[in-house]
Amino acid sequence: MRVYVAGKYSDSNIIGCLNNIHEGIKMSVEVLKLGHACFCPWLDYQFQFFCKDLVVEHYYRYSMAWLEVSECVLVLPNYETSKGTLAEIKRAKELNIPIYYKLEDLPKGLNVNP
Repeated sequence: MRVYVAGKYSDSNIIGCLNNIHEGIKMSVEVLKLGHACFCPWLDYQFQFFCKDLVVEHYYRYSMAWLEVSECVLVLPNYETSKGTLAEIKRAKELNIPIYYKLEDLPKGLNVNP
């Protein structure tokens, strides 16, 4: 199943942002371990190493395009103040894409654990 993992990215300081990246990637790994194909927006920072011309709108458009072809959205805790996550939830609802707020609520994937 294509799972879009959504949650807070930005923060008021770099430590908060790094913590959000940590939590997002950690959850995405868990989704992968359950056998799903996930979209992990917290890996986007790597694009900046190769192109300094990108602006936040590029990321929003790119992420939303992936959300629109996802089979469900998994929302991380503490998303309530994230403008981007709230927009993603709104769009998923418009497209009738199921939204989950807990990893254990995701439908079963292909078990890839040994």
